[in-house]
Amino acid sequence: MTARTILVDRSRLPEPGPPPPFRSPVIQKTVLPSGLRVWTVSQPSVALVTITLLFRRGSADDPPGQEGLAAITVDMLDEGSGSRSAIEIHEELARLGAQLDSDIGSDAAALSLTVLSRFTGRALTLMADIATRPALREDDFARVRQLRLHRLTQVRDLPGAVADRTFAGLLFGHHPYGHTPLGTERALGALSVDDVRRFHQTMLCPSDATLIVGGDCDHRTGVRLATDAFADWTGAADAALPVATELPSAPRLNVVHRTGAQQSELRIGHVAVARRTPDYHALIAANAVLGGQFVSRVNLKLREEKGLTYGARTAFDFRRLPGPFVMQASVQTAGTAEAIHDSLEELAAIGGSRPVTGQELTLGVAALTRGYARNFETAEQVVRAIMQIVLYDLPDDYFTRFVPDVLRVTVDDVTRVASEHINPGRLTTLVVGDYEAIDSSLRGLGLGEPALLPPDSF
Repeated sequence: MTARTILVDRSRLPEPGPPPPFRSPVIQKTVLPSGLRVWTVSQPSVALVTITLLFRRGSADDPPGQEGLAAITVDMLDEGSGSRSAIEIHEELARLGAQLDSDIGSDAAALSLTVLSRFTGRALTLMADIATRPALREDDFARVRQLRLHRLTQVRDLPGAVADRTFAGLLFGHHPYGHTPLGTERALGALSVDDVRRFHQTMLCPSDATLIVGGDCDHRTGVRLATDAFADWTGAADAALPVATELPSAPRLNVVHRTGAQQSELRIGHVAVARRTPDYHALIAANAVLGGQFVSRVNLKLREEKGLTYGARTAFDFRRLPGPFVMQASVQTAGTAEAIHDSLEELAAIGGSRPVTGQELTLGVAALTRGYARNFETAEQVVRAIMQIVLYDLPDDYFTRFVPDVLRVTVDDVTRVASEHINPGRLTTLVVGDYEAIDSSLRGLGLGEPALLPPDSF
């Protein structure tokens, strides 16, 4: 046999092939008489099941003056429920080898746990007790509220948290997205356990909830177990979106002073678009080039070229209502004004003077599509993906279509959406840092007189 010599040009990287085809898992659906939706995705290869109870209710549903109510309600669900005390709940979780997680954002709240599939029935019964029959005792409420008030005190010393809270208030004001889930000290201090009970009864209802079961459980079994576990759950919630109020007109430049701060937290952005925008795929491709990956324009400029930060990034925070577009970075105090100037230039250039190149788009699209299937390797990952379909009313085959839809994005598409949805004239800038050290340099930016804000202004 004669050996064949294969010549390889090691001076250049190999050309990548096309992304492998991907088909998202099949979702099966049933609606129980109570209105509770049961969605299952069967993956029997591993004897694990992830169960998530998703409510399309979040901090945006906090009534005015009761900011933080949704979050504290969710926080109290495992403080005793049904016939179980809080200790008994967590002892039962330990016996199942499961850990209960709760999460809340602007648009949704969720309870999740992962267990061996042979414990699926017991896990669902426990979750039903926690979600539908919480004790909501006065003494537990007082303790949980105090813990959350302590947390609010602690975040005053965290520049990043101060920046996030203040920036949300600047962009949204009294809009439902104008506060973080943690709420405010004034609002939490005025809440009562009756407010929590009322929110639980009127908002966390089966008609606005979806139970997602992923892993080693077929649909018929999942529906049967869910029917038994949630048999007594009734009630209907108002399914309407929170009412969007008029957005405030914030000053272009805002500062929260922190004496002696060695770094400045920066937030630059404005309210952009909702998740259901038809420009979604073009926007995430544009953001990948602008600030969504390490080799993005903003990060290369501020970190690699200027050495002002360890990292800078941009993101569209897509929500059910129009959410924020934000550039964020933590920069050296002495370079604060320079970082703001360079960031504003990059945000303006991508939709105008320096549009995305074909090479940049190819790299950005690759970052979004290569290895995409790795997001669906475990039952937990699959369930978290399906939560997006539930929350934003996406088509069942959305994840199958994601890679082809991103690959279809063109340079012209990216330039258009950047021009339409990143508006340099509407950008609001926030600095959390030592104002005395940066005052004179900020005035040279041409953004007007800086507005000085207290750290607890929102």
